[in-house]
Amino acid sequence: MARTKANGIEIEYETFGSRKDPALLLIMGLGAQLTLWPESLCEGLAARGFFVVRYDNRDVGLSTDFDSWGLPDVMGAFARLMKGEKVDTPYLLLDMAADATGLLEALDIDRAHMVGASMGGMIAQVIAAAYPQHTRSLVSIMSTSGRPGLPMGKPEAVAMLAAQPEGTEREQLIAHGIKLRTVIGSPGFPSDPATLRTLVERNIDRRYYPPGAARQYLAIMASGPRVDLLKTVKAPTLVLHGDDDPLLPVECGRDVASLVPGAKIETYPGWGHDVPEQMVPRLVESLSSFCKAA
Repeated sequence: MARTKANGIEIEYETFGSRKDPALLLIMGLGAQLTLWPESLCEGLAARGFFVVRYDNRDVGLSTDFDSWGLPDVMGAFARLMKGEKVDTPYLLLDMAADATGLLEALDIDRAHMVGASMGGMIAQVIAAAYPQHTRSLVSIMSTSGRPGLPMGKPEAVAMLAAQPEGTEREQLIAHGIKLRTVIGSPGFPSDPATLRTLVERNIDRRYYPPGAARQYLAIMASGPRVDLLKTVKAPTLVLHGDDDPLLPVECGRDVASLVPGAKIETYPGWGHDVPEQMVPRLVESLSSFCKAA
């Protein structure tokens, strides 16, 4: 892995494949480190002829954090938004989009296929609209437009976003991480317990940093819906979503596809709100076929 300065911060990133190939930028979701993109997916896409870049968003993993801003009052911010009041936040999704394009510029990449999952899908949507000159195509995975009135996730999945570990000991953090990934995961593609534990341990040991996820959630809330913005996207767009996503129901993905002119959508039974190894071959095929055609 490597680090570079972009948009006034430091960003940790990793690349796969040849720099001579078209770039494909992988953007992860809320509180999720770059390691949540399976290496098998990155290597599979590189083998299909893409220069793959995955990175830590600001305030997560090994990229610059905003700890000096403090821990936000998420519930208080939500209450202010409901009243139509402004929410104070250190950054917005637009700033996170500028991080992504800044990273590309630092790597001397003019344009890339923007592939984002969950909050990463939101960031990719903003990039496609605000930075069309950098966007070869848009792939929005398990994401949403943020339109008010869309179906909510299952209560137990939504509750896990705010749930806390029983304590601060490493084993307690691991148990909490396993529970989170199990609750939001794919019912049709259950994780092997040992593999899941290894993934959770790796991410906790790399960096466990809940305050950053809270500030990212604040950025999502303060940025508002992207309904009008999505209507302006000109790049070829593909929406991928699981029929069994417990956190952002498949209707959220369908809404994104309905808003972007000419967008295509693929939904998969049994897929939840994660990137299970069993889905990797399908994702490699779908992403490579779409991006090459774009």
